[in-house]
Amino acid sequence: MRRRKNHDADGSAEWSSARLLAVAVVSALVAVAVLAGVVLAVVAVLTDEAPTAPTAGRGALPPSTLSRQDALAAVPMPSADPDDALSGPVSTQAADVLDLPRATGVGAADVPTGFPRTPEGALAQLAAIDVTAMEGGSMDGVRRVITGWAAPGGPTAETWSGVRGMARLLSAAGLSGAGSPQLAVVVRPAMGLIKGTVGPDFAVVCVDLEFTVTVEQTARTAIADCQRMVWTGGRWVIGPGLEPAPAPSIWPGTEAAIAAGYRELRHG
Repeated sequence: MRRRKNHDADGSAEWSSARLLAVAVVSALVAVAVLAGVVLAVVAVLTDEAPTAPTAGRGALPPSTLSRQDALAAVPMPSADPDDALSGPVSTQAADVLDLPRATGVGAADVPTGFPRTPEGALAQLAAIDVTAMEGGSMDGVRRVITGWAAPGGPTAETWSGVRGMARLLSAAGLSGAGSPQLAVVVRPAMGLIKGTVGPDFAVVCVDLEFTVTVEQTARTAIADCQRMVWTGGRWVIGPGLEPAPAPSIWPGTEAAIAAGYRELRHG
């Protein structure tokens, strides 16, 4: 059921500053991922060998001139209406559950780490990366996180969608790159999915994050992040290559989130 919008006298939608901030966050983090998905799709078309969806979440791999990892990353995800990212009615339908392991230590840039060499461990590590990067509320903080948690050939302090998202967030709030003591960002990994794997050391995982951003007002929105995760040096990091096709940003716990394949995250 589509959310009802308030309209003023001339019939146009009423956009509060809180809603504008929420939409700015969503559009910022989705933009780079969309571009990555489009580029990979174009490559697949040019080779006449478009990737096919993995089966049972375990990476059934199409024959392609793309690498098996690229093919998995490029598989399109379900789409969603932008309004689906805003808070909505919680479904009475029970979502499937993903049990995530707990961190056993702290790594670079104060990101929790120590997750096992499993797809669930990869998802838990991505969630920890995203939470630490975005809750810092500054360009320096988000850059330090990606610098410490991306493999060579992966996203950088200039290219990562999280860096661009933070820049857009700070700009929308009228702040500098250093952030502000008045800015509070709280990020909760609420739902997620394992898109697929290629062997034990590569997984594409997606986390659906609940953002609460407060400056003068509070805005709440869902932002989804999908990344290639590779196991190297005894830990999961964001892997080389373009960021995967984006997952839909949908408010956790809603019927739309469940229909998109998201599962509730439960930390062990």
